Amino acid sequence: MKNQPFFKRMGFALNGIAAAFRMESSFRLQCLAALVVVLVLAWNKPAMIWWALLLLNCGLVLAAELFNTALEHLIDHLHPGQHASIKVVKDCAAGAVFILSMSAACIFVAFLFETFSS
Repeated sequence: MKNQPFFKRMGFALNGIAAAFRMESSFRLQCLAALVVVLVLAWNKPAMIWWALLLLNCGLVLAAELFNTALEHLIDHLHPGQHASIKVVKDCAAGAVFILSMSAACIFVAFLFETFSS
């Protein structure tokens, strides 16, 4: 599958995003949150630095969700049973998504505070 044409590789990526959207409620929730952020940004028309910070955080959270989903599906396929080490791996991946989500939420709160306190 290496060295496929660009549009074919883009199709693989879009298929992965669509699969995560269909199968993962967490990914759908994060997509909804990203949409809300974009709508608030479009409504407030803040400085470009806020657009950059908030959209970067949205992208990081969504990418982390995709990595988490991919890792969970791979692990469940390779080792469907319970195992203490597998639990640690899944919990760490979920923790990474959580940390990025909390960081994004804090930056969004900072944006709202600056926007509505002036």
